[in-house]
Amino acid sequence: MKKIIVSVIAVLALGTVASATVNNQTGCGLGSQLIKDDSSAVMLAIQATLNGTGTQTFGITSGTSGCTKTKLVMNERAAEFVASNMDQLAKDVAVGKGESVDTLAELLEVQDKVTFAASLQSNYNAIYTSKNAKMADVLDNIATVAL
Repeated sequence: MKKIIVSVIAVLALGTVASATVNNQTGCGLGSQLIKDDSSAVMLAIQATLNGTGTQTFGITSGTSGCTKTKLVMNERAAEFVASNMDQLAKDVAVGKGESVDTLAELLEVQDKVTFAASLQSNYNAIYTSKNAKMADVLDNIATVAL
């Protein structure tokens, strides 16, 4: 009987997860799907922690857990980094430098980091095509304009 109850709860939880939206501050993954309250730093930290359990990486590569699968997966670490740092990356791309741009360049194994950062900055509007740009679109656009 316990197995049936646990199975029903799991199915209901997965059904809820499938219809959920992604928090732009913590990205996609289990935490963003289960915890809807993003009004405090504590709740965002819990979301990010749960996302970091490996569900975000799985979601990014499979297109589940509120994640959109990229057309071109450069590498899982880069995809996970972009998903987790969308806001800061957008700010750093806008100014053409910063820790998140440097980290992305490292993850993508870019040799000429100065040119890469300048290319990102000059193509900001092509990379971030809307205020609510999705991680998959950002990565695809970076691959198109800067790599």
